[in-house]
Amino acid sequence: MLTELLNSAVASGQLLPASKANIETLLEGADTMLYGTVVRELAEKGEWTELNDRFFRSLAFGTGGLRGRTIGRIVTDAERGASKNAACPEFPCVGTNAMNFYNISRATRGLAAYVWDYFLQQKRTGKPKVCVCCDTRFFSRAFAEFTARILAELGCDAFLFRSFRSTPELSFAIRMTGANAGINITASHNPPAYNGYKVYFEDGGQIVEPQASGIISRVRTVHGESHHPLLKEDQGKIHLLGDEIDEEYLRRLETLVLEPATVASAKDLKFVFSPLHGVGATIVEPLMKRLGFSCSMVASQCVPDGGFPTVASPNPEVKATLDLAIAQALEEGADIVLATDPDADRMGVAARNASGEMELLTGNQIGSLIAWHRTDRLFAQGVINEKNKRNATLVKTFVTTDLQKAIADDFGIRCVETLTGFKYIGEKLKKYEQALPPELRENYFSLPPQESRDRMLAHSTFFVFGGEESYGYCGADFVRDKDANSSVVLFAEAAAFAKSQGKTVLDLLDDIYLRYGFYLERGESITMEGSDGSAKIASLVESYASRPPTEIDGRRVTKFTNFATESITDSEGDSIPKEAMMMLELEGGFRVAVRPSGTEPKIKYYLFGAELPSPGNSLEKTDLPAIKQKVTAAVDSLWHWILSDLKSR
Repeated sequence: MLTELLNSAVASGQLLPASKANIETLLEGADTMLYGTVVRELAEKGEWTELNDRFFRSLAFGTGGLRGRTIGRIVTDAERGASKNAACPEFPCVGTNAMNFYNISRATRGLAAYVWDYFLQQKRTGKPKVCVCCDTRFFSRAFAEFTARILAELGCDAFLFRSFRSTPELSFAIRMTGANAGINITASHNPPAYNGYKVYFEDGGQIVEPQASGIISRVRTVHGESHHPLLKEDQGKIHLLGDEIDEEYLRRLETLVLEPATVASAKDLKFVFSPLHGVGATIVEPLMKRLGFSCSMVASQCVPDGGFPTVASPNPEVKATLDLAIAQALEEGADIVLATDPDADRMGVAARNASGEMELLTGNQIGSLIAWHRTDRLFAQGVINEKNKRNATLVKTFVTTDLQKAIADDFGIRCVETLTGFKYIGEKLKKYEQALPPELRENYFSLPPQESRDRMLAHSTFFVFGGEESYGYCGADFVRDKDANSSVVLFAEAAAFAKSQGKTVLDLLDDIYLRYGFYLERGESITMEGSDGSAKIASLVESYASRPPTEIDGRRVTKFTNFATESITDSEGDSIPKEAMMMLELEGGFRVAVRPSGTEPKIKYYLFGAELPSPGNSLEKTDLPAIKQKVTAAVDSLWHWILSDLKSR
């Protein structure tokens, strides 16, 4: 019997007691024989590691929603079912620690309950509205339709996109439709075996406090897979979204162009674009045509496919991921390669250098180029000026390059830092809107760009640009999340500006370095999957907190900040939420940050180095190559020291 097998495995230490308890919980509330068949198959084959990974915990609904494996490392015959797709089984991964219908049901029922509570507290009439979106990943469409159906059966009107769309378009659609919340079925740039459930609130941003805790507590009270639909007359409806949202979103994206004449003059600037088998082409292809840019598509990667068959990873920050696009750019004589991840919230770039090769830019370099260009041109146009500049701001995360802070300081605008995660940048945008006088907040979302800028500069804070090192950027607050579609516009215009000056974007980046100093960042991560990996990551985090190094690679640690235990406020006086991140500042302007990923089984390291000009001066152009080599070597040495130190932890 299955029970005897499980008891024996627990007794021998092969199966965790928590795994056994979660297996029993799942099987007790199961509506299908599939779950028991899968567990029995794995148990009879002695696949205890797989069972532990699937059941050692319940997939936690966190502040970002859910994310986990939707295809197990071992796919059982029962899960494979009748599927002819070698990469994707018929049924998603069975387990309490997996992305499947069981966990989506729990999350949706908890979210619906919270949204109804909020709706009634606000004394609103009618039914709550929730937008639902999905990307091209395996099971995404089925999960999205399942989610919309549950929402409707629980009395909410569900606004479901007819087909896959991007994360930023969901953010836009929430405000466009006046929805109370939004859900996107996506795991961003994770490997094909993963999927997720990302939750937004009515401001178009990812959930933050107090909504996050309220939703989480509601989800925790939900048990089993079944729910009881309301009477038919009390249920909501499923409304399909599509072209009408696309058109309005495209129109808004076009307004991001600051200098149309500069864009129009860049006819010979050539781009190659890839959506990496995701959703990006739905907006980027028509957008680039409308703006008049010469842009060819990587045809094979425009095919929607959750297996991402032409790349090892659908992550545009990995150079090999851009190989097909780069090859096409070299063949066509293109200047720039742009690529978006599967849900089109991140954008990667490769640009032709002086040697004619395509050089991959980091997220920090991309963000800094856009931040400088937008700030510079807004001052050139007089939109931002000496009188109102302190009412303008850049927003970045603590682990994003300090070059952006130097740019803000030079122009005299503010720079606000947040925790990692674009939800905190979205929270700032909400705060700036709410700071407007009530009469000026009316219809704010639908205002023309010039009018909304004027209101913010006169009465609140104008958001110039926001970004994070992990290839996420945003240039306007009609979207409250990172937006690869708008990033394409922002970067393409910066490239057009460089072209108008007889330069490439890499030349422009060097000009920025000469003025502000050479800043170099390096991001590294160590993957530790499964129950053992989770325990190792927790142990590492604890060791850094209790035994932080006093010296790293010969550089004295001048300041240690533990974001999990210290009370920290940002430059606007707002409290920074507690988070498992530590920052070590070193001599010579270097620093290191350590944090466990909130969405992946990884511990992440962020390394920062710089060489700054003396006050009132710039770096010498002839010295820049040697400076780059020097700082690069120093940052490389930092990482080798960290790896060596890791062994003792």
